[in-house]
Amino acid sequence: MQKSLTKEEITELLPHRDPMLLIDSLINIKKLSSATAIVNVKKDSFFVQGHFPDNPVMPGVLIVEAFGQAAAALTAHGIDKTTYENKLVFLMGIEKARFRNPVIPNCKLELNIVAIRSHGRVWKYKGEAFVEGKKMADAIWSATIVDRK
Repeated sequence: MQKSLTKEEITELLPHRDPMLLIDSLINIKKLSSATAIVNVKKDSFFVQGHFPDNPVMPGVLIVEAFGQAAAALTAHGIDKTTYENKLVFLMGIEKARFRNPVIPNCKLELNIVAIRSHGRVWKYKGEAFVEGKKMADAIWSATIVDRK
């Protein structure tokens, strides 16, 4: 099993495409258990122009979306391809999300994702986001695997 995935390999697992595919790579993969997603927050990222033009920050909702994408990639990569074929991973709920420091452009955001548990098609995850070792955000959320229409 691969220990890392490139953005191109992630696009084979997820339906997201630019500009909404936020994660650039998935590293340190432990099958169906944990991984670290890398998000290169750039000065030309699509949200910078409007959120907030004079003091741009990555919106918290996009940090949560990146957490979800990382978890979906971790799960899709770990389960049997025939099981995941024609499926999607949908966010079900966010139990806790805390935004501790603003994420500004020109940084590498590292998302440490852990699968807490799974029950059938329902998964629960937790994640922490860091820039240069400083915690920026954390969250707990659940997602489900559904049939692609």
